[in-house]
Amino acid sequence: MPRRLWGIRRLLKMPLAEAGDQYSIWIGLIYVFNLIVGTGALTLPAAFAKAGWVLSTISLVFLAFMSFLNATYVIETMACSNAVYKWKRLQAIKRESIQNHDSDEEQHVCQHGDLEEPLVCGDTVPSRYYSLDRRVELGEMANLFYNRTGRILFYCTLCIYLYGDLSIYSAAVAKSIMDVICSPVPSNITDSNEWDELACFNTSTSSLHAYTRLEVYRIALLTFVGLMGPFVFFNVQKTKYLQLFTTGMRWLAFAIMISMAIRLLAGSGAQGHPAAVHLSGLPTLFGACVYSFMCHHSLPGLISPIRGKTHLPLYIALDYSLITLFYLLLAFSGAFAFAHLNDLYTLNFVPKDNENLLLEIVEYFLALFPVFTLSTSFPIIAITLRNNLQSLFLDMSQLESYNFVLRKLLFPIVTVVPPLLLTYYLEDIGVLIEFTGSFAGTGIQYLIPTFLVMSARRHCNNLLGLGVVNKYKSLFSHTAWAIFVLLWAFVCTTLVIVNMVEKKS
Repeated sequence: MPRRLWGIRRLLKMPLAEAGDQYSIWIGLIYVFNLIVGTGALTLPAAFAKAGWVLSTISLVFLAFMSFLNATYVIETMACSNAVYKWKRLQAIKRESIQNHDSDEEQHVCQHGDLEEPLVCGDTVPSRYYSLDRRVELGEMANLFYNRTGRILFYCTLCIYLYGDLSIYSAAVAKSIMDVICSPVPSNITDSNEWDELACFNTSTSSLHAYTRLEVYRIALLTFVGLMGPFVFFNVQKTKYLQLFTTGMRWLAFAIMISMAIRLLAGSGAQGHPAAVHLSGLPTLFGACVYSFMCHHSLPGLISPIRGKTHLPLYIALDYSLITLFYLLLAFSGAFAFAHLNDLYTLNFVPKDNENLLLEIVEYFLALFPVFTLSTSFPIIAITLRNNLQSLFLDMSQLESYNFVLRKLLFPIVTVVPPLLLTYYLEDIGVLIEFTGSFAGTGIQYLIPTFLVMSARRHCNNLLGLGVVNKYKSLFSHTAWAIFVLLWAFVCTTLVIVNMVEKKS
């Protein structure tokens, strides 16, 4: 066999995925399900009630569809990235063949016979250029298909989103600890702005009365960041068992919350009476939904180890359908079961004095649920942000050439301090969700996948030709869909800005 054909066969058969265990499509869908259904779901019931149950239902279903559409864009772009890497390796093999053999060889890339499948062979045969074997993260895709300006905008958007994530995590943990430590808020106080100045402890001891709920919140915040922040100086990864533990706790908490809300509805009737349509709550709902359906930045790492990806988009659509039904169940039960909903749903289950020990344990578990889960995620998100900041400002191939302060101290500090300062003075999780989901989340979920897939298609068509078939091409491949996504992102962002201006005025 000519060395060139042997090299092409080696190219086609060589596994491109990183070393690691592969798993079935169903396990992969569970991972995607767990990735999407995270702490963002805890903000849905309050946002659902504010926007009205009819408007919220329509919006949630539509935003789920838009998230799925862009997930198919990420999958298609990942396949294009694999094709580019294979093309580059094939060119290297060709150059090696020409250097080592001065003989006439076939000039066409489409080959049969010795090759089990053609690398490229017309409009009807899928090309083996396109695959999802190699994990290609969004940052790598941006480096492949964006120019310098596009790469800077990409990293800035991603970093802003991760900063928002860290801020939401910090505020959620601190508020949860505050509500567990402090005495319950009197039922006659419904304005959350008045809670901050309340005494934390209902006792006659003057020293305890000196602490307000806001002060306890800030103490909890400083303690949390003080304990979790130092991990950003190291390379910490969640173990498999830690993932299983936090996943089990998350689903136990969600099941308990839904069951308790349904029990309240069955026993006491509907205590909440949300309107059918309330337009002023739409921006908050939009931010919560975008945040709750966010998976695009981590999707490549989950789908590359899946075995049998032939019908992957269909299975992803099934996953999104189940997630949408779950969100509707969580939001509907919470919106109608409680007369007042906190921005963080678990705060509606603050422990109360009761004689049922088991019920009290369950309430403490739910109240501390964000503390358990977010404490394990905070270091991972912080390290991810630190690495992206380094990639934006430093040459990672020459990282060791920089001085110690720049390599080890500056970027970890810049990662942790801004979220700490923001949440020290702004504890409103709803505002954080609205900003992170509506602005940075729009970029991560809508703009980046759309611009990536448009650039990837153009790049691969110029590189491989129009006759090469991408079997992972999005179901929404017409250019009109991409234009629609961009227009939708623009309209939604505009509405959020107008709403924020109206609130200030």
